[in-house]
Amino acid sequence: MEEIIKILDEMKLISVMEFIRYFVVAGVGYWLFYSLKKDKWLHKKIQKRFPKNEHIWYEIKYSFINLLIFCAMGLGDYWLKINGYTKMYDHISDYGIPYFIFSIIAMILLHDTYFYWTHRFMHLKKIYPHVHQVHHHSTNPTPWAAYSFHPIEAVIENAIVTILIIVLPVNIIALAVFVGYSIVLNVGGHLGYEIFPEGFTKHKLKGLSNTSTHHNMHHSYFNCNYGLYFNFWDQLMNTNHEKYHETFDKIASAEEDAK
Repeated sequence: MEEIIKILDEMKLISVMEFIRYFVVAGVGYWLFYSLKKDKWLHKKIQKRFPKNEHIWYEIKYSFINLLIFCAMGLGDYWLKINGYTKMYDHISDYGIPYFIFSIIAMILLHDTYFYWTHRFMHLKKIYPHVHQVHHHSTNPTPWAAYSFHPIEAVIENAIVTILIIVLPVNIIALAVFVGYSIVLNVGGHLGYEIFPEGFTKHKLKGLSNTSTHHNMHHSYFNCNYGLYFNFWDQLMNTNHEKYHETFDKIASAEEDAK
């Protein structure tokens, strides 16, 4: 009986944390850029028009559905852990601080690779209408678009967590850091505003990071800019939009209109 109560408590914790994490990050992003500083930062808006309220509710609706799916998959991952099917470990001292840091970096790099290639897969003509088209209804995305996609895509997206904990020794805190990093960068990609300075994308090191402009152009043109966190897969596969740097610099260099 005690074991059942413990599992139920873990289920509630996983579900609550999943919802809080998403709605805090996406909600703060939306409140800050689409309400509080909407006019002041308009010069940094990638697409000057704003989506209609019904479309924002469309994004929130699909986000809510997919959060339920993520919770269910999180419970499945917990079941795998308690039954010994994962390589998750409880104490950082088991592998040490250097490995703890390495595991976070490894998860980010592996996820970036996983995302790029599954994203390319979902853009195949026979796959796209059935899986990825829901996400691309947001041609002018807001922070709520981060989780606004078809339930099948939700399974594909979140499967990386299951894969990682099965193949890689991962501490629960390292996993939490990775998941937190993921949602912040995901919301940032759908922000609709550019926060990086002019010339950022052309820098040898800084240019390896993707920008909000990068992913916003993917939502506008569909057949380019497939990367998530980093730009090296798009560079390697020559899938950056030909006017990415030009578009970025135009938005990044824009100045606030004088009042």
